[in-house]
Amino acid sequence: MTPSIEHAVDYGQFAARLAAPRASRWELLSEVQREWGFEPDEWEPDEWDPDLWEDEDDEEDEDEDDEDEELRVDPNLSVPLALREWWTWPENTFMANARWYWTHPEMPPTLRPDPGGWGVAGAVPDGSPLLPPGGDRRVCVFMAEYQYCNEWGYAAAEAGQDDPRVLVSVGDDEGWAVQDRSVSEYFLHLALIRLPFRLGWTLRVSQEQLDRDPAALGRLTAAYPDMGLLPWRELGSDIVLRGGPDLIVRHDRADPEDVLLLAGRTEAAVREAAALLGAPCKGSDPEPPRD
Repeated sequence: MTPSIEHAVDYGQFAARLAAPRASRWELLSEVQREWGFEPDEWEPDEWDPDLWEDEDDEEDEDEDDEDEELRVDPNLSVPLALREWWTWPENTFMANARWYWTHPEMPPTLRPDPGGWGVAGAVPDGSPLLPPGGDRRVCVFMAEYQYCNEWGYAAAEAGQDDPRVLVSVGDDEGWAVQDRSVSEYFLHLALIRLPFRLGWTLRVSQEQLDRDPAALGRLTAAYPDMGLLPWRELGSDIVLRGGPDLIVRHDRADPEDVLLLAGRTEAAVREAAALLGAPCKGSDPEPPRD
């Protein structure tokens, strides 16, 4: 699968698209997925049980799982409408091909701290500005990094909202940080972090390469604006997404190795950014799409 290139898409204007009112909370995600080549008829949602969290193990295992689930899930907390919508949305690319994402879903969402002992993260620390003092400090996790190094969820205190903000476990004294301003924005953000770098032309640029020309990074950031999302926090990263014509740039301000990762809908878009960087990309060629 490769992106359709019938028309150019300027991701330098993405912040305006993100801020614009929409008829549906999934409209922008649908547009982005199609821009990178996904066609929703590539999978049949009817093939999935709407209650995907139901186990298919034997009865003994089911009994054990049920006991664990009773501990890990608070039945008194509602599951936000946006999360329930995404789970059975016909254009859900995670359900179409989970290996594009390398994350594990938790559905129904499970509590942190986890009474069943499976989850890694704790509660939102006392004194954290994320929640008012004296309230429920638990987090309902609905997605985790492949090896559970990071977990994403919403505050239990905000479970009654249709589309609450998403927190990410960051594994230090901070405990949790805001990843996205809503569940729907989180899934858009996750798709932008994953899909272009599998389905597009890519080029990696390390700090060692950037050191060949100290002004190169400044030229790139000036030419490719911030796309308007919060920094992506995963595996110690601090990623700002930047955009330009048919190009998305992952700028990881915490990674001395892959500081920049360019993803283009076309090879030409990547080569244009590489030409702007100059010496750091000398002798480097974009890699073709992996899928």
